[in-house]
Amino acid sequence: MSILEQVQADAASALRSGDRERAAALRLVVSELQKATKEAGPDDADEVAVLRRERKRRLEAAEAYADAGRTDVAAGERSEAELIEAYLPAELSDSELEALVGDAVAESGASSPKEMGRVMSIVMPRVDGRADGRRVSAAVREKLLGAAA
Repeated sequence: MSILEQVQADAASALRSGDRERAAALRLVVSELQKATKEAGPDDADEVAVLRRERKRRLEAAEAYADAGRTDVAAGERSEAELIEAYLPAELSDSELEALVGDAVAESGASSPKEMGRVMSIVMPRVDGRADGRRVSAAVREKLLGAAA
């Protein structure tokens, strides 16, 4: 079952159980997933990337609302982000990420932070969306700074 099918089933279930807020949030996610499928084709749509983008949008909106003093709306956005997160693959642990970065550094032969791009181009496909780009970048920078010292 694809992620889209799972979210559609969960939206229908939420609607049947009377959880209108959950159903509305899931319908928005379904809409974005369907749009990505329509644009890229059923076999090429990256559902995980769509979910990550939608989750990131919700977290950014929650932060903006919180900064504006709208804690009630911010809480709703955070709740939607958590709902979306449930459909994402598990994040890489620090040790798993460290191992991937170490392998990529060794494979690329990089020895200084100037070669970070080369390492990132090897690591990111292996991470496959299971870690935030900023987190990966920080791990690569740390590894290269340690190698340069």
